[in-house]
Amino acid sequence: MWPGLGQGAANRTTKGRLWAVGEAAVDIGLRRIRGAARSIQKCSLLYLADLGSAGIALAVALLLRYGITELKARPETASVLFWSGAQYLAICAFVFPFSGLYSRNWRYGSISDLFIILRAVLLTSLLLVSLLFFSTRLSEIPRTVVPMQSLLLIAFLAASRLSFRAEEIPLARPVFKKANEQHYVPLLLVGAGDAADLYLRALARDPNATHIPVACLDKHGDQVGMSLRGVPIAGSIADFERVVAELQLVNKQPRHVVFTEAPAAFGEKASEELVHSAERLGIAVSRLSQLTELKRAKNDNPYELRSIELTDLLERPQAALDTAAIARLICGRRILVTGAGGSIGSELTAQVAACGPAEIVLIDNTEYNLYSIDMKLNENFPDVPRSCYLCSVRRCQRVEEIFERHRPELVFHAAALKHVPMVQMNPCEGVLTNVIGTMNVANAAKKCGTLAMVQVSTDKVVNSTSVMGASKRLAELYCQALDLDGIETGQAPRFMTVRFGNVLGSSGSLIPLFERQLARGGPLTVTDANMTRFFMTIREAVELTLQASAYGFEQQLGQGEIFVLDMGEPIKIIDIARRMIRLAGFTPDEEIEIKIIGCRPGEKLFEELFDETDKRISLPVPGVLGAVPDPIPLPKLKDAFMRLQRHAERGNERAVVSVMHELLPHYQHGAEGAKRPSSGKRAVPPRRRVEGPRRRSGVQGRKRGELNLPGN
Repeated sequence: MWPGLGQGAANRTTKGRLWAVGEAAVDIGLRRIRGAARSIQKCSLLYLADLGSAGIALAVALLLRYGITELKARPETASVLFWSGAQYLAICAFVFPFSGLYSRNWRYGSISDLFIILRAVLLTSLLLVSLLFFSTRLSEIPRTVVPMQSLLLIAFLAASRLSFRAEEIPLARPVFKKANEQHYVPLLLVGAGDAADLYLRALARDPNATHIPVACLDKHGDQVGMSLRGVPIAGSIADFERVVAELQLVNKQPRHVVFTEAPAAFGEKASEELVHSAERLGIAVSRLSQLTELKRAKNDNPYELRSIELTDLLERPQAALDTAAIARLICGRRILVTGAGGSIGSELTAQVAACGPAEIVLIDNTEYNLYSIDMKLNENFPDVPRSCYLCSVRRCQRVEEIFERHRPELVFHAAALKHVPMVQMNPCEGVLTNVIGTMNVANAAKKCGTLAMVQVSTDKVVNSTSVMGASKRLAELYCQALDLDGIETGQAPRFMTVRFGNVLGSSGSLIPLFERQLARGGPLTVTDANMTRFFMTIREAVELTLQASAYGFEQQLGQGEIFVLDMGEPIKIIDIARRMIRLAGFTPDEEIEIKIIGCRPGEKLFEELFDETDKRISLPVPGVLGAVPDPIPLPKLKDAFMRLQRHAERGNERAVVSVMHELLPHYQHGAEGAKRPSSGKRAVPPRRRVEGPRRRSGVQGRKRGELNLPGN
């Protein structure tokens, strides 16, 4: 190789790179010029108005500096103004298009867009000063003129853009001018915050809007006497009937009440009373769809009014969620969920997927449920690796094979038979799934070195009268025994159990049944007029389950204990039926009948969250309580479970019940629940003293029977 050849090739390579960089720079510059030219073409009138504003601002600044008298005495100033103005207009004509003044839709401008104006004016002023300095050393124009013209130009440019939002200025006029016209619907807004402000903006911009707000109710009454975009804030939510009466006197009686936020945000009791009052006065009640509700379809109108639903009234103030702790529990780990396609399992799977696990393994015994949750994950979390197995947790060998293949680090066990009457009529099947299935999953988790297993339990385990409740109680005791055994050995996984009551909208639950009965015109069937249940939304139950699991695993809380979700106060089923009838626009017991059909096999009149043998404790987990059941030794449970499995597989129901009685002396098979005393007082076991500081949630302390809410 010749000595100079390598250097020449390097020089040619360097020149080629420089040429490519130059071409890219020229291409970018041309694109910016073309973009600026297009923006001028689209906003030509605004562009000309801005140039006129620049010239006027400079002339007014000179006038303010010298005054009319002195300007007449200085005719040479006119020539200075002419040449300086021409130079300044040339600068503005070049700078304004490149500063972004015409690349925005100023109809939706905000305070942040003011910085674009400031940047453009500052840049043009600096260029003007630089040009005058090099040409005249600033001898012909006083230095105070430039700051004055800059301030004036900022005001002129801002005013011209404010005109794009001129329709918002006279908001009060259409509200009160048209409120009395027949084809407009007067609205009373509940809430005077950000959501109400956005809704009023939307109404003002919509030329076809038929809803006219006549007043607002504030959450706490702090803003009473003020107005929101021209709409008076007439009272607090507790003043609803008074405000309606006052509006009726001035011929502005509202025909529609709109919650601008979720009704639960205003307090369950206050929202419930307002809905009752509105129904009594014949006023329709709706709520706005929230901008943050991700379950909306993409094309839904976020300001569309929708009916108040039972879940809107049930949702209590949310317990503080430690999302960081939940993320630390899930992120980057292999997760296995049994019963993944069920009501709780599918929500649990979705929330787990949102935390970025390394892999999700889905197990379900129902083909369609497994298909549905797989499709949901594919649509919403396509990047999360997942495996789906059609498998019954009763099959020990198959369960162990799946665990051995994927070696999950966390297991959420939601698979169970949960319908009380069905399990009561098929006790052997209930025991095989709820007891033996839990044992199989727990044993497989321990065998493959899982870090923790979380079992989903139910309040029906407490003082149980059903096979379903008793079988889930045995599952609790088995996980408790494994957890205590792990404390002794120091090597076993954590086994945690989370207990809670009914969830709204689950498969086979009360609300879908009532909806079907309403669609047929009734009657709505209620088992007993005094029957009560604890209720919670699926989302909240799963969130608190994950939070309890995260605290329990990370801080080693609740070893040998049961995490009990704070469900608030129990609710009468018959009140739920009446509420659903009223929300459907009918009158209970008149247009739609409520029929009492009697308790079904295994049902109790009321449920409890703590067994009489449980010791209650306080936990540093928001929204979660603690219970310590009397443990049963692990060898005794294993021996009894082997007998249960043998009897259940043979279909010997009497022997199955006998073994359950042996392990659970308080279990009352087929008692159909403890009836309420004749005094009408709720028969509850005596409360034990809570160890540690007493903790009250935002939903405790309410009078029983205040809420007529939905159920499961």
